[in-house]
Amino acid sequence: MTAPNDPKTPAPPTGHEVIQGYLRTLDASPGVYRMLDAQARVLYVGKARNLRARVSNYARPSGHSARIARMISETASMMFLTTRTETEALLLEQNLIKQLKPHYNVLLRDDKSFPNILLTKDHPFPQIRKHRGAKKEKGSYFGPFASAGAVNRTLNQLQKVFQLRNCTDSMFASRTRPCLLYQIKRCSGPCVGKISQEDYAASVRDAERFLSGRSTGIQGKLAKEMQAASDAMEFERAAALRDRIRALTQVQTAQGINPRTVSEADIIALHMQGGQACVQVFFIRAGQNWGNRDFYPRVGADIEAAEVLEAFIGQFYDGKEPPRQLLLSHPIENADLMAQALTEKLGRKVEILVPKRGEKAELIEGATRNARESLARRMAESATQARLLKGIAEAFDLDAPPERIEVYDNSHIQGSNAVGAMIVAGPDGFMKNQYRKFNIRGDDLTPGDDFGMMKEVLHRRFKRLLKEDPDRDKGLWPDLLLIDGGAGQVSAVAQIMAEHGVEDIPMVGVAKGIDRDHGKEEFHRPGQRPFALQRNDPVLYFVQRMRDEAHRFAIGTHRAKRAKSVGATPLDEVPGVGAARKRALLAHFGSAKAVSRANLADLKAVEGVSDGLAETIYGFFHEKG
Repeated sequence: MTAPNDPKTPAPPTGHEVIQGYLRTLDASPGVYRMLDAQARVLYVGKARNLRARVSNYARPSGHSARIARMISETASMMFLTTRTETEALLLEQNLIKQLKPHYNVLLRDDKSFPNILLTKDHPFPQIRKHRGAKKEKGSYFGPFASAGAVNRTLNQLQKVFQLRNCTDSMFASRTRPCLLYQIKRCSGPCVGKISQEDYAASVRDAERFLSGRSTGIQGKLAKEMQAASDAMEFERAAALRDRIRALTQVQTAQGINPRTVSEADIIALHMQGGQACVQVFFIRAGQNWGNRDFYPRVGADIEAAEVLEAFIGQFYDGKEPPRQLLLSHPIENADLMAQALTEKLGRKVEILVPKRGEKAELIEGATRNARESLARRMAESATQARLLKGIAEAFDLDAPPERIEVYDNSHIQGSNAVGAMIVAGPDGFMKNQYRKFNIRGDDLTPGDDFGMMKEVLHRRFKRLLKEDPDRDKGLWPDLLLIDGGAGQVSAVAQIMAEHGVEDIPMVGVAKGIDRDHGKEEFHRPGQRPFALQRNDPVLYFVQRMRDEAHRFAIGTHRAKRAKSVGATPLDEVPGVGAARKRALLAHFGSAKAVSRANLADLKAVEGVSDGLAETIYGFFHEKG
């Protein structure tokens, strides 16, 4: 087989002449195009109202920005998908950008889902709690909130005001006396009959009204109840109602921004500087500020604000429900098209506005200020991070500052629920979307065998790397490995890497040092004497921070696995029994053991359990062996 860089293999042609060759096969249809390099890697994904007209622009030898000129010069082939409408092309374009992550596109790098508040509707006494992910459960959803912290703060105050339960249905069913939340007036105690179903339902309706932006009437109602209690000399009840009114006021004042003229909108402001960008998003729902988040899309020095903001909006709402209004700091080129696409997605009208005066403009001004300050902080942190990575290179004799550092750790209790964890750090700090966890599978491992666990984790990691990125051109390969351990761990890892033919990645073991003292760490490298850094060396603090982050992630993963195993029941193994039916069965029978002993008629009587599923459950427990 001839190597790709063999001089006998001529490089495929690239540039505007290659692009020109596609013109005769294209018509005026709308669609999406992909530009690929000589190794068939996607350089750019774009949409067009008229594919032939758009591609003919790239076929011109001049008149392009520096970024587009570079992209054209690297283009060796193109791919096309036609669509019925330009709106379809826009949606397909953003989907492909998120999936393929092309080098020359603006790319939204942090795209996690946002939490909501859920008021369940499948129980006589509904539960209020935080929810993240698909909205499959029956109930009312309120959100999105910018972060888990924003949800938790709101839930904390809502518990004081409306005193709704947050316990699980199974815990609710098993209570015989009130829990601590009842004692501190955060729950009305429906599990033990401290409140009637009618009064609890009224509190649920009030909570829904508040979360829907109709809080004024609730405060007035509570004030009247407080006055009536006071007049009746029920001073303890009056004091409780006073505390609830105060808590309700705290919710509103803590939100900071409470716009008078905007009930439902996302405020999206962009600030660009030095080839970097920050997009600040404020979530306004029900006339309340439900938090803000900053995003740092991947951009270039010669990209216009309109292109950055349009790409951000398309990718941001690809998997999220848009609000009725988007308030933008800059106009985008295809505002009507984007509004139409979001309208189709939401099923009701979505407006895209760039306000110039009034309260909406003030909201944009505040979001822009936040974006500017956030970007300044990030750029300062990036400069510090660059110095630390340079220090890492000098300390460990690397050829260049590492772009990707992978740190590994294990966690277990006497070998049980063992997990391995990998965290990743780079020029932008910790890259949390690259973290990975490994459930230790080795049946032949001795419980507590840290060497064996680390070998299994690294074996699986590099086996996958060789499969997913054999040419090392996707940025998935580490420039440095940090292992929690000394010479023995380093030797075990070196053996695994040699088995996979990977012997050119620097590796350092971080041992606790004398008396396991923080600050006296020793560093081990294959075939070299261990050494230490000065106690006040910033690089040492950086290594400690990375190791502590790996340890935190490993411990958290282990605890989650342990908690899951503690909560596991035989019902988890029954085909067709998911979380909702499991809850229904446990609520009806009280325990998994009672379910296993139930007769067929009793199983069929459980709400949500069909006759067929009842037979499956009965057969699972009575036909074994």
